[in-house]
Amino acid sequence: MISQQLNDRITRIAPGTPAGAVLRQYWQPAALVDELAHGPLVPVNLLGERLVLRQGAQGLELATRIASPDEAPTYYPASDAIQVDAAGPVYPTETRAGLVFAYLGEGARPPFPAFDCFRAPDTHVFAFKGLWECNWLQALEIGIDPAHASFLHRFLEDEDPADSYGKQFRDKAGATDIPMTKLLRDYPRPEIRVDETDYGLKITALRHMENGHTHVRVTNQIFPEAICIPMSREMTITQWHVPVDDQTCYWVTVFTSFDKPVNKELMRAQRLKEHRLPDYAPLKNRRNDYHYDPAEQAALTYTGMGLDINVHDQWAVEGMGAIQDRTQEHLGRSDVAIIRYRRMLRRMMDALEQGDRTALPMHGDGAARIVGPLSNDAIAETADWQAVSRAADLARRAACPWDATV
Repeated sequence: MISQQLNDRITRIAPGTPAGAVLRQYWQPAALVDELAHGPLVPVNLLGERLVLRQGAQGLELATRIASPDEAPTYYPASDAIQVDAAGPVYPTETRAGLVFAYLGEGARPPFPAFDCFRAPDTHVFAFKGLWECNWLQALEIGIDPAHASFLHRFLEDEDPADSYGKQFRDKAGATDIPMTKLLRDYPRPEIRVDETDYGLKITALRHMENGHTHVRVTNQIFPEAICIPMSREMTITQWHVPVDDQTCYWVTVFTSFDKPVNKELMRAQRLKEHRLPDYAPLKNRRNDYHYDPAEQAALTYTGMGLDINVHDQWAVEGMGAIQDRTQEHLGRSDVAIIRYRRMLRRMMDALEQGDRTALPMHGDGAARIVGPLSNDAIAETADWQAVSRAADLARRAACPWDATV
């Protein structure tokens, strides 16, 4: 447990806050490229600021928008109702991987690392997002907890892998015939190892199996508020947890394929079954009990809230309240990545307050050369799990039609 003062320090992101200052030193996903079709002015609520995406003299830019104090976080008016504040700041943008990124910080803009989602051609990436009614930090922390998948995403039946496209945890584990859903169900208590990297944290979950074999799942925390995790053998997910304000955030995801071009129409249709436009709010939410079905819970899923794991995560993080009360929490051994991340965040807030911008991950001359990260599932002999995990990643990259070398 931590003090209320520290909880406020690591969660609040409005201008002038320590955590907000750290997040402003990084490119933030401000909108989907798809949203530009809504009109010449696209409202964007980001890091506690009311903004508007528009075409400026230097291309797309984020300008300050005049907003009423009681405006809802998901405000989305017609373009002719938007008023630009000529006296407010204007922020630069970059378009990458189906997203418009904005830099709201001071000083030189940091380079984009050579992550797979940024190196892959447009044909091999697909971007989407969804609204969660909670603070960004608890949204991030569920993504760096490898143990939660065995419980929150517990499927009591194993789906036909032929119907797994675009669905996380619905593939087979590694190169075996074991469904991921069965493996997570049968081995719910992974050994978790965390290593600090030049981009954040590498998180390795080891599920030790019978006959001297181990399932190795490598995921990553990309500082300050993203994760990179495997969705299947051929696809990864890079997901940012982007604060709208202190009590609301978007998960913004780029799906990256190492194999065939992404079927964007299918993936978009899958996700629009669960979200409304134009604000990408989930159709299942606390106001309708996330469509909880006790009969489904008894026979099919742990939550009884359908097969979309984003709904399970949404229920878990929103159920903690708008801002999680960490003064009452009790972290355990499986929370090692959360503990390590909070220490890193606190260290970077302290460094920035002391004027040391160079201490931040992915700042400096070498940032643009950071590649990867490794993010996959593999099953190996326990004594050789590191080499097998690495070889599986390299084999996937070697067969990739775009340059995914590391």
